[in-house]
Amino acid sequence: MSADGIDMVLHAPARLRITTLLTKVSEMEFARLRELVEVSDSVLSKHLSALSEAGYVRLRKAAEAGRQRTWASLSREGRNALTRHVAALRAIVAGIAD
Repeated sequence: MSADGIDMVLHAPARLRITTLLTKVSEMEFARLRELVEVSDSVLSKHLSALSEAGYVRLRKAAEAGRQRTWASLSREGRNALTRHVAALRAIVAGIAD
């Protein structure tokens, strides 16, 4: 995290979008998340790995319909980090006149 409260792990637009989407569900399957974020498999995988390494996202793998599937969920730490990050963004833009 930077001095102004911006979390550099969450700062990337795709990661911010991923974590925001995950606040609305208990977990989301990889393919659905890929569709909503509108990125390729490899890009989503890299972002999920970075979020997982930071402790912000939990990944669960299991077989379904004969194929290996991955589900992502937002951890408590991730939810708290997102809340702090959004507050920092709001503070930055608070001085902009309408």
